Amino acid sequence: MSPRTGRETRQGAEAGATGGARQQAGPPTAIIVMGVSGSGKSTVGAQLARMLGWDFRDGDAFHPPANVEKMRSGAPLTDADRWPWLDAIAGHVATLEGSGGHVVIACSALKRAYRDRLRAPGSRLRFVYLAGSFALIDARMAARVDHFMPPSLLESQFATLEPPGPDERAITVPIDMAPDAIVRAIRDQLS
Repeated sequence: MSPRTGRETRQGAEAGATGGARQQAGPPTAIIVMGVSGSGKSTVGAQLARMLGWDFRDGDAFHPPANVEKMRSGAPLTDADRWPWLDAIAGHVATLEGSGGHVVIACSALKRAYRDRLRAPGSRLRFVYLAGSFALIDARMAARVDHFMPPSLLESQFATLEPPGPDERAITVPIDMAPDAIVRAIRDQLS
């Protein structure tokens, strides 16, 4: 069922019939660097975009102001809060599909339903999952300054997280190494 329409989409039917997420072959138009807050999505995503010569967008920039205020106050977002945000990101990717552009986007994409929402039928979208332990990410978040996402929401992010399944063809990279090493590992798996 599509969270957008309440109906099963053609893509969803195809994915269900084959047991996997269907994406068009060829190089990706967009790479979504995903993971919980504090996993390094923005840092790794920006470096990856520079290495590829692509545009970089932080998914947080697509949030409506009400979402940012809600998170800043320490309240976790609901799915109803997330759908317009995910639709805005998917719309940006669809525009690039039509114009031949390329982008790396940092976006939590914590649940399979969120990743499915970002995928359009035939899209050339690839996910990179930055995987790390709660202890490592909690320590990173405690050291961050000037970010609207308080460390107190990390537990809810881990509770929500559904790591990508094998059928999603995501690249999974551990984050216990330097950002440049993470970017090289992603590049090697994209090749």
